[in-house]
Amino acid sequence: MPIATIQIMEGRDEAAKAKLIAAVTDAICDSIGARREAVRVLVQEIPKSQWGIGGETAEALGR
Repeated sequence: MPIATIQIMEGRDEAAKAKLIAAVTDAICDSIGARREAVRVLVQEIPKSQWGIGGETAEALGR
């Protein structure tokens, strides 16, 4: 059972996350021949206050 874990910065809507999950599932199935129902995709949203970019938080940078 392939498992993909993806970390993204918080703020995307549910439709965007659903599209990401579908695209990653397709990529796994296409690349290694996994059965679609066996693929698991975990999306972890990280708060902007805990996402560092160039020594500062994304929140401080206004991202």
